[in-house]
Amino acid sequence: MTSAPILVALAGQPNCGKSTVFNLLTGARQHVANYPGVTVEKKTGSFSIGQTRVELVDLPGTYSLTSYSLEERVARDFLLGDNPGVVLDVADASNLKRNLYLTLQLIEMEVPTILNLNMMDVAERRGQKIDVSGLEKILGIPVVPTTAKKGEGREQLREAITGAVGTTRESAFHVDYGPMEPYIREVLERLQEEPILGVQYPLRWLAVKLLENDVEAISLLRRNHPDATRILEATEEARRKFASEEGNEVERHIAFTRHATCAAISRKVVTMPAAGKRSLSDRADRFICNRYLGPVILVAILMVLYQVAIVFGNWLALQVWPAWGALEDFAADVLPAAGFMDDPLLRALGLWVVKSTTAILNYLPIFFLLFSLIAILEDSGYMPRMAFILDRLFRRFGLHGQSTLPMILGGVYVGGCAIPGVMATKAIPDERARLATIMIVPMMNCLAKVPLYLILIGAYFADVGGFAMFFIATVTLFMALPVAKLLTLTVFKKHSSAPFIMEMPPYHVPTVSGVLRRAVERVWLFLKKIVTVVAAVAVVVFVLINYPGLTDARKAHYAEIETKAVDGFMADVEKTGYKGRIFRDDVLSIILFNETLRRAKQGVTDQEKSDVINQRFEARNPVYYAVVKRVGADGKTLNRAMKKVDRVRKQVRRESRAERFETSFLGIMGRALEPVTQWAGFNWRINIALLSAFAAKENSAATLGSIYGLDGSQSVQESMKAGETGFTALHALALMLFMALYPPCVPTSIMVRHQSNSTKWMLFSIGYQTLLGLFVASLVFTGGTLLGLSGFQAMWAFYGLCVAVTLGMGLIPTPEETEAPPIITATCKDNCS
Repeated sequence: MTSAPILVALAGQPNCGKSTVFNLLTGARQHVANYPGVTVEKKTGSFSIGQTRVELVDLPGTYSLTSYSLEERVARDFLLGDNPGVVLDVADASNLKRNLYLTLQLIEMEVPTILNLNMMDVAERRGQKIDVSGLEKILGIPVVPTTAKKGEGREQLREAITGAVGTTRESAFHVDYGPMEPYIREVLERLQEEPILGVQYPLRWLAVKLLENDVEAISLLRRNHPDATRILEATEEARRKFASEEGNEVERHIAFTRHATCAAISRKVVTMPAAGKRSLSDRADRFICNRYLGPVILVAILMVLYQVAIVFGNWLALQVWPAWGALEDFAADVLPAAGFMDDPLLRALGLWVVKSTTAILNYLPIFFLLFSLIAILEDSGYMPRMAFILDRLFRRFGLHGQSTLPMILGGVYVGGCAIPGVMATKAIPDERARLATIMIVPMMNCLAKVPLYLILIGAYFADVGGFAMFFIATVTLFMALPVAKLLTLTVFKKHSSAPFIMEMPPYHVPTVSGVLRRAVERVWLFLKKIVTVVAAVAVVVFVLINYPGLTDARKAHYAEIETKAVDGFMADVEKTGYKGRIFRDDVLSIILFNETLRRAKQGVTDQEKSDVINQRFEARNPVYYAVVKRVGADGKTLNRAMKKVDRVRKQVRRESRAERFETSFLGIMGRALEPVTQWAGFNWRINIALLSAFAAKENSAATLGSIYGLDGSQSVQESMKAGETGFTALHALALMLFMALYPPCVPTSIMVRHQSNSTKWMLFSIGYQTLLGLFVASLVFTGGTLLGLSGFQAMWAFYGLCVAVTLGMGLIPTPEETEAPPIITATCKDNCS
């Protein structure tokens, strides 16, 4: 008989091997989603112990269970609200003193806890010996040593989980807060006078939290206690009295008491080796975290990450592209056949959606490499070092040390993608800094902006192309940092800011399976959340770009051109032996037959395979094959005639598309925006290109080529210079800056909505970047025109202005400096302070 399933919560501090323990217990039976209503990642898995099914929930890694960060609140709410049968607390055995800080709080919450001493191999390598039975007696909970990385301790953990089910939720161990104990008892007595409505929380834990001035605990009390106001007044009086008598704030006293308790327990159960040489991690940090050498190493590592992910990723994407091309060819084959001027609606829409989707799928190799490299940095222990090195600078602008990676992925260097950049903000524990980072990541130079930059630089800054590329590659950072500071001082000022707790865990060698598993998980999340959205948006853009369509008169005009071309071909047919075998309806079919044959032989280099394909097509239609392959004198004659018709067809399709584009809903919107965008130097044609870029920024370059009649004989920049008279380098500079500040594309906007968990912030990100981009472009164009500056002169004048504003904004105090929140510290390693 199958027993009821057990809900087990997996808790632990960052870098304790919690993910490895999760994988050890669940294997491949995992599911990644988000906690309801928040952006924190939720990983769940299952396994069986005999006939009992165990549901394992991996809680966010957190140093404590306060309410400073979203991760801490999510973990605490799950423990108290979802009532897990067992909590498996994973601790780094080699740094027990630090990890016990979370364990003590779990015990205070009266949840049935098992302490898992993981990474025992690291502790043994450092010469540490842990008295496991002694630790069990002190804490009053089961303690299980493991080395999950090597698969050791799995059965012991399973046995401990089975044994802990149904046990009492209260441990005999309590932290003694010394002089604060009378105040705890006073608040506890008041809480016991009347029950808290509808919830069952440990009252001693709640009393300590109220004395800590925990925002969530206060909110909980206000919602559920009939006499909350009186209790909170008494608690505040107790806080003031304690601070006056002891000369210390309650929060600081609680934190230091817990740390002292952890240290005392550690001294009793951990035997340290005799003083000897420093660990390898400590010796490496002398260089990696050095004030001067550290940033150099950081830049080198990021450059390697960029080179591997972007350069090699692009090469890999080219190798994979034939698979996506085959998907497009398959769609072209199964959809209705193409027309001479217009394709049937089902074919046009189907190919549009497929190509929009494959354009996103083409980034998968880059994303997979990026996510793999990020997993390596995380698992190796370098990510906290990166945050440590940059935190001092970024904090001046309201950001966080962990804002580094999202900005790198977004394109601090030229060539990134805002989608994984916004996704990476999940790791930032400071809500204020996380939102600020989300808002500026789309301002980085994503790879999709680069084609437009290259067109404009090639057309208007060809003689100083290197300087122009350096300008646009670096000025975005000098625009983003002041914007982040301004947002922090205004719209995000009331959002919570977590104390910055820095941990320097020991270095580890990442496992291949762990890196691959996490990369695949993140890529799969990307696919589920983005590709479906892209397909839906593609339909909307298709309608906006193709309707209301051409007038009847224009359709008749193009039909007349088609008739003349077909008449010419049929006249040539009458002079050959194919008279009576080829008719008017066959003309388009022959052209499409030729395109199908060319697709079938694309990438085929082996002559035997090519001959097999030829034989298959010849058997399908010998007459069409003779024209396409120039069989005999008549075949050569009709092949030349067919190519003339094909050239006319391509010209008609290109011109009709451009005309349809001009009169489409997007074209009408472009003209409507001219009164606003004229101050930035943009006309309706530029507006159309920018509007089409909202779906995907690559569209801006493609749209410019279509508008200016790109026919293959000229480059886009040459066509633009020839087709847009009066457009100067100053216009081009304004357009480059607007594109740099362009609002996030649709997939990125969806990701902003997902990571901020708010439609309001998604709309805000679109709105403020649009207005900021228009303001900057107008400032540069109109200001440069009034001052008589050339595009190159205006470029560096604006650059100097941005640098000056950045330096000035850096001197303004951040909210943390003006608010002076409570400081909570945590030990990092044995040599950290």
